Amino acid sequence: MKDEAAMKFELGIGPDSWGVWFPDDPHQPPFEQFLAEAHEAGYRTIELGPYGYLPTDSTQLLPLLETHRLRVSGGFIFGDLHSEDSWDALRDSIDSTCALLNKVNAEFLVLIDAMYTDLYTGAQVYDPELSESQWGSLIQNSHRISAYASEYFGLKTAFHPHAQTPIEFEPQIEKYLRLTDPSMVSLCLDTGHHAYCDGDVVAFMQAHHERIPYLHIKSVNREVMAAVKANRTPFAAAVKDGAFTEPKLGDIDFRRFREVLENVDFHGIGIVEQDMYPAPFDQPLPIARSTRDYMNAIGY
Repeated sequence: MKDEAAMKFELGIGPDSWGVWFPDDPHQPPFEQFLAEAHEAGYRTIELGPYGYLPTDSTQLLPLLETHRLRVSGGFIFGDLHSEDSWDALRDSIDSTCALLNKVNAEFLVLIDAMYTDLYTGAQVYDPELSESQWGSLIQNSHRISAYASEYFGLKTAFHPHAQTPIEFEPQIEKYLRLTDPSMVSLCLDTGHHAYCDGDVVAFMQAHHERIPYLHIKSVNREVMAAVKANRTPFAAAVKDGAFTEPKLGDIDFRRFREVLENVDFHGIGIVEQDMYPAPFDQPLPIARSTRDYMNAIGY
């Protein structure tokens, strides 16, 4: 094993671990609770979450971050990235998100393509297999957003494969990597979504580590996942059933994953997420604290 000092791993947490999926929703705890409890659980790095959940006025947000001794690592854009008109459709969202990330000294803009199923019913809303024209638009839009975010806001762009989007399985992710410029677009590897889509997280990280500076850390419950696949459970229902779970309880071997990170001298960020919308308001803090203790104990 290499000297652990060679691996620089920054462990953070996102609002997703508090059941936050939307800018405003009565099933979600207020942002003040998230900030206070992220600090209380021992984290010093957070993600922005859906734009509008945390204050969008940097003069309000920066003092809150300072009070809770937190920094923002990045934020995401979630929308149709594979259509010809994606740039125009997403431009306002790109501008507002990037501007706020820049003002709070974040590093990463994360891109997530739109889901091809309805979040709650599971009904298909568009063909999950992209045409060659759609692939071309996805790559062009990824490059264009990346260049824009870098030039005007000083941000690095990372693409996030996500369950029930057209880039979810390993062959699709690898095609995306082949078609994109490594100097422009990296990958945000979500360990939970990768396992949800039958991927081998450890082997994939070993094979593609040069493109992966940013991680989302979560795991899956094997028994729940078997039922999800057998019943074709919609994504939101699968989350509610407990498809995702704490790293210490799930199917991913995070000790082996850490060994890969050490062997490749990983320098990057890992954001703990645990999809559990909706979550009882008293549930996130103990899980966040337990996850941090576990990840620290096994060398992260």
